[in-house]
Amino acid sequence: VALSGAGIRVPAGFATNAAAYRAYLDANGLEPKISVLLDAYHRQKATLQQTGQAIRALFLESEFPAGIADEIRAAYEELGRRTGSEAPATAVRSSATAEDLPDASFAGQQETFLNVRGPRALLDACRRCYASLFTDRAISYREAKGFDHMDVALSIGVQQMVRSGLAGSGVMFSIDTETGFPHAAVISAAWGLGETVVQGSADPDKYIVFKPLLAVPGAEPVIEKERGGKAF
Repeated sequence: VALSGAGIRVPAGFATNAAAYRAYLDANGLEPKISVLLDAYHRQKATLQQTGQAIRALFLESEFPAGIADEIRAAYEELGRRTGSEAPATAVRSSATAEDLPDASFAGQQETFLNVRGPRALLDACRRCYASLFTDRAISYREAKGFDHMDVALSIGVQQMVRSGLAGSGVMFSIDTETGFPHAAVISAAWGLGETVVQGSADPDKYIVFKPLLAVPGAEPVIEKERGGKAF
Protein backbone atom coordinates (compact mmCIF):
# COMPACT_ATOMS: atom_id res chain seq x y z
CA VAL A 1 0.00 0.00 0.00
CA ALA A 2 1.18 3.51 -0.72
CA LEU A 3 0.83 5.99 2.12
CA SER A 4 -0.28 9.38 0.86
CA GLY A 5 2.45 11.96 1.00
CA ALA A 6 4.78 9.70 2.93
CA GLY A 7 7.20 8.57 0.28
CA ILE A 8 7.21 5.24 2.13
CA ARG A 9 5.98 1.94 0.75
CA VAL A 10 4.64 -0.45 3.36
CA PRO A 11 4.37 -4.05 2.10
CA ALA A 12 1.10 -5.89 2.19
CA GLY A 13 1.05 -9.03 4.28
CA PHE A 14 -0.55 -11.19 6.94
CA ALA A 15 0.45 -13.07 10.07
CA THR A 16 0.02 -16.41 11.76
CA ASN A 17 -0.06 -15.81 15.50
CA ALA A 18 1.40 -17.69 18.44
CA ALA A 19 -1.85 -19.65 18.85
CA ALA A 20 -1.18 -21.27 15.47
CA TYR A 21 2.23 -22.36 16.76
CA ARG A 22 0.60 -23.96 19.81
CA ALA A 23 -1.92 -25.71 17.57
CA TYR A 24 0.94 -27.02 15.42
CA LEU A 25 2.60 -28.48 18.52
CA ASP A 26 -0.64 -30.08 19.72
CA ALA A 27 -1.67 -31.52 16.35
CA ASN A 28 1.67 -33.25 15.92
CA GLY A 29 2.22 -34.23 19.55
CA LEU A 30 5.51 -32.35 19.61
CA GLU A 31 5.65 -31.02 23.16
CA PRO A 32 6.29 -34.36 24.93
CA LYS A 33 8.81 -35.35 22.26
CA ILE A 34 10.68 -32.05 22.65
CA SER A 35 10.64 -32.43 26.43
CA VAL A 36 12.24 -35.87 26.17
CA LEU A 37 15.02 -34.51 23.95
CA LEU A 38 15.64 -31.53 26.24
CA ASP A 39 15.72 -33.82 29.27
CA ALA A 40 18.42 -35.93 27.60
CA TYR A 41 20.37 -32.75 26.93
CA HIS A 42 20.06 -31.63 30.55
CA ARG A 43 21.29 -35.04 31.71
CA GLN A 44 24.24 -34.70 29.32
CA LYS A 45 23.07 -37.69 27.30
CA ALA A 46 23.09 -35.58 24.12
CA THR A 47 25.03 -32.55 22.93
CA LEU A 48 23.49 -29.17 22.16
CA GLN A 49 24.00 -29.80 18.44
CA GLN A 50 22.35 -33.22 18.57
CA THR A 51 19.43 -31.87 20.60
CA GLY A 52 18.80 -28.88 18.37
CA GLN A 53 19.03 -30.95 15.19
CA ALA A 54 16.60 -33.56 16.54
CA ILE A 55 14.03 -30.96 17.67
CA ARG A 56 14.20 -29.07 14.37
CA ALA A 57 13.69 -32.36 12.51
CA LEU A 58 10.46 -32.92 14.48
CA PHE A 59 9.10 -29.59 13.24
CA LEU A 60 10.19 -30.16 9.64
CA GLU A 61 8.61 -33.62 9.52
CA SER A 62 5.28 -32.40 10.92
CA GLU A 63 2.24 -31.00 9.12
CA PHE A 64 0.04 -27.97 9.72
CA PRO A 65 -3.49 -28.66 10.97
CA ALA A 66 -5.77 -28.55 7.96
CA GLY A 67 -7.68 -25.48 9.11
CA ILE A 68 -4.55 -23.43 9.68
CA ALA A 69 -3.01 -24.53 6.38
CA ASP A 70 -6.22 -23.49 4.59
CA GLU A 71 -6.14 -20.08 6.30
CA ILE A 72 -2.52 -19.52 5.26
CA ARG A 73 -3.28 -20.47 1.64
CA ALA A 74 -6.35 -18.23 1.60
CA ALA A 75 -4.39 -15.28 3.00
CA TYR A 76 -1.67 -15.86 0.41
CA GLU A 77 -4.26 -15.89 -2.38
CA GLU A 78 -5.68 -12.63 -1.04
CA LEU A 79 -2.17 -11.14 -1.01
CA GLY A 80 -1.88 -12.19 -4.64
CA ARG A 81 -5.13 -10.46 -5.51
CA ARG A 82 -4.03 -7.28 -3.73
CA THR A 83 -0.65 -7.25 -5.47
CA GLY A 84 -1.83 -8.43 -8.89
CA SER A 85 0.30 -11.58 -8.89
CA GLU A 86 -0.64 -15.26 -8.89
CA ALA A 87 2.44 -16.16 -6.84
CA PRO A 88 3.77 -13.03 -5.11
CA ALA A 89 7.28 -13.16 -3.68
CA THR A 90 7.15 -12.92 0.09
CA ALA A 91 9.37 -12.53 3.12
CA VAL A 92 8.47 -15.06 5.82
CA ARG A 93 9.57 -13.58 9.14
CA SER A 94 9.60 -15.04 12.64
CA SER A 95 8.85 -13.25 15.90
CA ALA A 96 9.14 -14.98 19.28
CA THR A 97 6.84 -14.03 22.14
CA ALA A 98 9.80 -13.28 24.45
CA GLU A 99 11.57 -10.76 22.22
CA ASP A 100 12.80 -7.38 23.47
CA LEU A 101 12.38 -7.86 27.19
CA PRO A 102 14.10 -5.55 29.70
CA ASP A 103 16.66 -8.20 30.64
CA ALA A 104 16.77 -10.33 27.49
CA SER A 105 16.58 -9.83 23.74
CA PHE A 106 15.64 -12.76 21.52
CA ALA A 107 15.37 -10.61 18.39
CA GLY A 108 17.26 -12.00 15.41
CA GLN A 109 17.67 -15.48 16.88
CA GLN A 110 15.00 -17.03 14.69
CA GLU A 111 15.08 -17.29 10.91
CA THR A 112 13.66 -15.16 8.11
CA PHE A 113 13.21 -16.53 4.58
CA LEU A 114 13.15 -14.27 1.54
CA ASN A 115 11.71 -14.60 -1.99
CA VAL A 116 9.27 -17.34 -1.04
CA ARG A 117 6.78 -18.01 -3.84
CA GLY A 118 3.77 -20.30 -3.99
CA PRO A 119 1.60 -21.85 -1.26
CA ARG A 120 3.65 -25.03 -0.91
CA ALA A 121 6.91 -23.11 -0.49
CA LEU A 122 5.16 -20.75 1.90
CA LEU A 123 3.99 -23.55 4.20
CA ASP A 124 7.48 -25.05 4.11
CA ALA A 125 9.03 -21.69 5.05
CA CYS A 126 6.56 -21.33 7.94
CA ARG A 127 7.54 -24.81 9.10
CA ARG A 128 11.22 -23.81 9.00
CA CYS A 129 10.42 -20.64 10.96
CA TYR A 130 8.88 -22.77 13.70
CA ALA A 131 11.92 -25.05 13.67
CA SER A 132 14.24 -22.07 14.03
CA LEU A 133 12.85 -21.46 17.53
CA PHE A 134 15.19 -24.33 18.44
CA THR A 135 18.40 -23.32 16.76
CA ASP A 136 21.44 -24.17 18.89
CA ARG A 137 21.89 -20.46 19.57
CA ALA A 138 18.29 -19.97 20.72
CA ILE A 139 18.37 -23.04 22.97
CA SER A 140 21.59 -21.98 24.69
CA TYR A 141 20.36 -18.39 25.11
CA ARG A 142 17.14 -19.49 26.80
CA GLU A 143 19.12 -21.84 29.01
CA ALA A 144 21.43 -19.00 30.04
CA LYS A 145 18.50 -16.67 30.76
CA GLY A 146 16.46 -19.26 32.63
CA PHE A 147 13.51 -19.39 30.22
CA ASP A 148 11.38 -22.52 29.93
CA HIS A 149 11.63 -23.58 26.30
CA MET A 150 7.97 -24.54 26.15
CA ASP A 151 6.82 -21.17 27.49
CA VAL A 152 8.10 -19.39 24.37
CA ALA A 153 5.97 -19.42 21.23
CA LEU A 154 6.52 -18.09 17.74
CA SER A 155 4.40 -16.04 15.37
CA ILE A 156 5.10 -15.56 11.67
CA GLY A 157 4.65 -12.46 9.56
CA VAL A 158 4.35 -12.93 5.80
CA GLN A 159 5.06 -9.78 3.81
CA GLN A 160 5.25 -8.89 0.16
CA MET A 161 8.88 -8.61 -0.89
CA VAL A 162 9.99 -5.05 -1.58
CA ARG A 163 12.85 -4.89 -4.07
CA SER A 164 15.60 -3.28 -2.04
CA GLY A 165 17.72 -2.88 -5.18
CA LEU A 166 15.33 -0.07 -6.17
CA ALA A 167 15.70 1.76 -2.85
CA GLY A 168 16.74 0.43 0.54
CA SER A 169 15.62 -1.56 3.53
CA GLY A 170 16.15 -1.73 7.24
CA VAL A 171 14.25 -1.40 10.50
CA MET A 172 11.19 0.63 11.52
CA PHE A 173 9.98 1.23 15.07
CA SER A 174 6.40 2.39 15.50
CA ILE A 175 7.34 4.72 18.38
CA ASP A 176 10.32 6.96 19.10
CA THR A 177 12.51 4.46 20.95
CA GLU A 178 14.54 7.16 22.72
CA THR A 179 11.66 9.20 24.16
CA GLY A 180 8.70 6.81 23.97
CA PHE A 181 6.72 9.38 21.94
CA PRO A 182 3.94 7.26 20.39
CA HIS A 183 3.11 9.42 17.35
CA ALA A 184 6.49 9.10 15.64
CA ALA A 185 7.94 6.23 13.62
CA VAL A 186 11.72 5.85 13.46
CA ILE A 187 13.17 4.31 10.30
CA SER A 188 16.79 3.20 9.76
CA ALA A 189 17.59 2.15 6.21
CA ALA A 190 20.55 1.38 3.94
CA TRP A 191 21.08 0.06 0.43
CA GLY A 192 20.24 -3.58 -0.27
CA LEU A 193 18.88 -6.14 2.16
CA GLY A 194 18.19 -5.06 5.72
CA GLU A 195 20.57 -7.52 7.37
CA THR A 196 23.41 -4.99 7.54
CA VAL A 197 21.15 -2.59 9.45
CA VAL A 198 19.91 -5.29 11.82
CA GLN A 199 23.45 -6.46 12.55
CA GLY A 200 24.74 -2.91 12.99
CA SER A 201 27.46 -3.37 10.37
CA ALA A 202 26.24 -0.48 8.20
CA ASP A 203 25.70 3.14 9.26
CA PRO A 204 22.17 3.71 7.93
CA ASP A 205 20.10 6.75 7.00
CA LYS A 206 17.62 7.67 9.74
CA TYR A 207 14.16 9.17 9.35
CA ILE A 208 11.64 10.29 11.96
CA VAL A 209 8.09 10.31 10.63
CA PHE A 210 5.16 12.07 12.34
CA LYS A 211 2.47 9.45 11.86
CA PRO A 212 -0.67 11.67 12.10
CA LEU A 213 0.44 13.50 8.94
CA LEU A 214 0.60 10.30 6.86
CA ALA A 215 -3.13 10.61 6.10
CA VAL A 216 -3.00 14.34 5.28
CA PRO A 217 -2.64 15.00 1.52
CA GLY A 218 0.22 17.36 0.72
CA ALA A 219 1.67 17.19 4.24
CA GLU A 220 5.34 16.51 4.98
CA PRO A 221 5.36 13.71 7.56
CA VAL A 222 9.17 13.31 7.60
CA ILE A 223 10.15 15.69 10.41
CA GLU A 224 13.80 14.73 10.74
CA LYS A 225 16.35 12.87 8.64
CA GLU A 226 20.02 12.05 9.03
CA ARG A 227 22.30 10.68 6.32
CA GLY A 228 24.39 7.64 7.17
CA GLY A 229 27.59 6.43 5.58
CA LYS A 230 26.02 3.21 4.19
CA ALA A 231 29.48 1.76 3.59
CA PHE A 232 28.09 -1.73 2.99
